[in-house]
Amino acid sequence: MAHPHSSPHGSEANESVTCSEERATLFGTLAHLWPYIWPGDRRDLKMRVVWSMVLLLVAKLATLAVPFTFKWATDALTGANTAPVEASNWQLWVIAAPLVLTASYGIMRVLMAVLTQWRDGIFARVAMHAVRKLAYITFVHMHELSLRFHLERKTGGLTRVLERGRTGIEVIVRMVILQLIPIIVEVTLLMGVLFWQFDWRYVIATLIMVVIYMYYTYMATEWRIGIRRKMNDSDTEANTKAIDSLLNYETVKYFSAEEREAQRYDRSMEGYEQASVKTYTSLAVLNAGQAVIFTAGLTATMVMCAIGVRNGHNTVGDFVMINAMMIQLYQPLNFMGMVYREIKQAIIDIEKMFNVLRRDPEIKDAAGAKPLVVTAGNVRFEDVRFAYEAQRPILKGISFEVPAGKTVAIVGPSGAGKSTISRLLFRLYDVSGGRIIIDGQDIRSVTQASLRASIGMVPQDTVLFNDTIRYNIRYGRWNATDADVEEAARLAQIDGFIRMSPHGYETQVGERGLKLSGGEKQRVAIARTVLKAPPILVLDEATSALDSHTEHEIQGALDRVSQNRTSLVIAHRLSTIVGADEIIVLDQGRIAERGTHVQLLALGGLYASMWNRQREAEAAREKLAQINEEHAAPNREPPPVEDTLTAPAAAE
Repeated sequence: MAHPHSSPHGSEANESVTCSEERATLFGTLAHLWPYIWPGDRRDLKMRVVWSMVLLLVAKLATLAVPFTFKWATDALTGANTAPVEASNWQLWVIAAPLVLTASYGIMRVLMAVLTQWRDGIFARVAMHAVRKLAYITFVHMHELSLRFHLERKTGGLTRVLERGRTGIEVIVRMVILQLIPIIVEVTLLMGVLFWQFDWRYVIATLIMVVIYMYYTYMATEWRIGIRRKMNDSDTEANTKAIDSLLNYETVKYFSAEEREAQRYDRSMEGYEQASVKTYTSLAVLNAGQAVIFTAGLTATMVMCAIGVRNGHNTVGDFVMINAMMIQLYQPLNFMGMVYREIKQAIIDIEKMFNVLRRDPEIKDAAGAKPLVVTAGNVRFEDVRFAYEAQRPILKGISFEVPAGKTVAIVGPSGAGKSTISRLLFRLYDVSGGRIIIDGQDIRSVTQASLRASIGMVPQDTVLFNDTIRYNIRYGRWNATDADVEEAARLAQIDGFIRMSPHGYETQVGERGLKLSGGEKQRVAIARTVLKAPPILVLDEATSALDSHTEHEIQGALDRVSQNRTSLVIAHRLSTIVGADEIIVLDQGRIAERGTHVQLLALGGLYASMWNRQREAEAAREKLAQINEEHAAPNREPPPVEDTLTAPAAAE
């Protein structure tokens, strides 16, 4: 599917600026769907479409034959137009004809149903192929959109867009091909039969009824669309609040906020309740109006036929036939109203999905981008400038180099721009000015896949997939063997913990890894990066959330991982980077100081001040811990032995 590009490469004013969201239309939606209903590379699916259309036509011809068999059976029973040529055969004819014609009526109805279901079964693969392909494209596109896009949206709302869009695609494909087209064919054929079997007055009366019926359906459905939108918005809001609250389960417990969260959720559901009641009420109004309009048309045609029977122009069979045909017309007309409602509602559900698909990715590979070739692993920032918002610059022209195989640490106060540097290196954002170079190659000129394959990241907040430990470690290199996974875990000093668990590497880590402690999650992240084996390593405050003891153990694993790799360390705790080859101190988006640990302490500037404050804080914590330990010593009991992987996360 082609998506219009709305912003130039590297522009900041792209996804973050709300683009004019287009309202999806039926024809626009069908234009998007047609390549998937009639896929150029799937001859088998094309043949299914053709065969479905053939079965559709045959089924509708069988449908039209049903009223005729009803008329003939009625006329046979009343004796109209059935006098035999030879009087001696009269008794046999009177007995046999009604039975044969009634049986024919039943056969036609069975044939109509079988052909219709056969058509639906054949077309099901075409419809679900379209649903699957478009859902896949949307899922991939969501991953292509920038970090800025995802930070501005709630995950629950985005998954709801995908879910509703997928359902909407299925409804539109099924309704248009399996309902709308058959209805149009049936109504057209039925009008022809009315003109041929009766006269133009019946056609005019029926057409007037159909036009009024469809106009009323259109107006009532348009009225209901606004109500449906409000209901969807309320549903999405309630869903995102529920997901947000459950993801923050522990925080809710910490602040005894269960009642507040329940009330917050209930307020959203109250809006959904009100919109839903209006939806059902409006549906009742729509259905009642449709029934009145159709009944008026049915009565008009039957009155005309009754007059014809009385005047001798029509038979009782004609009277039964016109009733059967009009009742038969009611089904597609009723479906037409339902189809229109369903399609309009599906378009509402799908329009947000299409708007996501229309959104141009902020970060794109340049035309002719080549894979990054890492020869040594030298990383250089040249006058790099960046702002999340134009009015608030974050980085204001920083330049530094991370020589191949060396370790450079970035430190500074909160908000100085430390983590922004790692995001720019990964091209989660593009620089506003300057450039970032790896072994002489501007990272904007190489493919994103090759760039990210060459860089390993151990973040501060490690989020794991709700799967096994083996799955989460193997995520670093998907084709790794079990032996490779276990070796990476050993290097990250978590192999011993894993083997203590009854399920070993098959231990489930829970939602976002909540069944593991902070230190265990961090070791899994380190093992994942070890398995990836990248030439360039980024440690983004990888130990800042851990206690001193755990930090010391994790730091040992990180030091082993960093050996012989170009390492960029973004640090909060200065004790973890005293051995760095160079330390860069950021302040308000600029480099304030740079040098080794010893040089910066001798300088007596910002770094020395930060170092002294942290040392004083650590000394105070150690003294407090010693006092608590002395007071607790007489009553101390041996700690229980617990499985660190299956027990609740330890307080870090």
